[in-house]
Amino acid sequence: MVKKQSLMDVTDVIVIGGGSSGLMAAGTAAQHGAQVLVLEKNAVLGKKLSITGGGRCNITNDKRDFKQFLEHFPQSKKYLYSAFAQYAVDETFNFFEQDMKLPLETQARKRTFPASQRATDVRNTMVNFCKQHNVSFKLSTTVTKLTATDDGWVVKTNNGNFTCHKLIISTGGYAAPETGSTGDGFKWLSDLGHTIAKPSPSIVPLKTNTTWVHSLSGTSWDYLKLRFYADGVKKIQKTGKVLFTHFGISGPLVLNSSYDVSQLLSWGSVECSLDLFPDTPAEILSKRIANLLQKNVKKDFGNTMTEIFPKSIIEVLSELSAIPTDIKSGEITRDQRNTLVALLKDMRFPITGTMGLDRAVIADGGVDLSEINFKTMQSKVNPNLYIIGDLLNINRPSGGFSLQMCWTTGYIAGVHSAM
Repeated sequence: MVKKQSLMDVTDVIVIGGGSSGLMAAGTAAQHGAQVLVLEKNAVLGKKLSITGGGRCNITNDKRDFKQFLEHFPQSKKYLYSAFAQYAVDETFNFFEQDMKLPLETQARKRTFPASQRATDVRNTMVNFCKQHNVSFKLSTTVTKLTATDDGWVVKTNNGNFTCHKLIISTGGYAAPETGSTGDGFKWLSDLGHTIAKPSPSIVPLKTNTTWVHSLSGTSWDYLKLRFYADGVKKIQKTGKVLFTHFGISGPLVLNSSYDVSQLLSWGSVECSLDLFPDTPAEILSKRIANLLQKNVKKDFGNTMTEIFPKSIIEVLSELSAIPTDIKSGEITRDQRNTLVALLKDMRFPITGTMGLDRAVIADGGVDLSEINFKTMQSKVNPNLYIIGDLLNINRPSGGFSLQMCWTTGYIAGVHSAM
């Protein structure tokens, strides 16, 4: 526990926010010789970190060439170059595996997780990193005001005032507000003269008012082609896994398309198309289904289709194709089969919007990047202030890219705030 500080008791570095970027910054600053205090409004550190990635924690993406890595940040890579030239994926692997003895495992699409598949292990690793270097913590502490002084900052909280020479703000954005990410830092930074882009969900599930999609809630399709049409023109096409929900569609493929879809929605109507057999031409799929029906002429259509589809999807296909589930497979006409194949290659429904910030994995918006020196993560507007992590207006995909951005910006702020 940290002793209550008076205005004369000055800490070298205060970090507001004990999440991924904040813990990296705090531990790194202390490792480089600074006295560091972390102020966290939750009763525990790393609350969001402990549940991220579905509880598995996608630590990074194993693209070792940082220039290739930054191709996934098309709008902000020119700013991030100087930061990632100092600390990128190689350094993250070295930190977790060599320094902290946490084995990592790289899976599909180069997504990297702790080998234990437990996000809590990552959270505990970051807390231990800070403790190893004597970082102090003040939990359940809500910051209410920041005041700049000639040589530092006064941080007013519900647990008294704290003063420091250098201040790092890492309070996160608006995504997952139940973990404490309620955008507090945006107001402080706006009051301090920073330009704040309005946050909006950027990695978030998509909504539709189509009832058959809702009826498939909980059903996933591991490999399909996803297309999005804007006013009838195909604009986006990707392949991968989709999860149906009670409000629309989700899963990594959808989440990584959601920002672009939201941009299309701002201009007009958007329609989604699902091709359930992207690697199978329609004529081959038609023959496959014809053979299946022929082998099961006396069975009901619905029962025959269980060799290919789960029951929930069969019911939807029956509804959309107008082929009753209880019709005998041998009675299916060529026209009905063609209708079914066309449906399997192009299941369409409108996209009516995105879910809100409470459902977002990541929200964009935040501090204008031109106001940050990315060599140090120091504010160009306020001396002795460092801004990191999700407070920055950086749009990025899921798949480990977000946490790597937090590790990178946190490390750099930690090093330079300790100087």
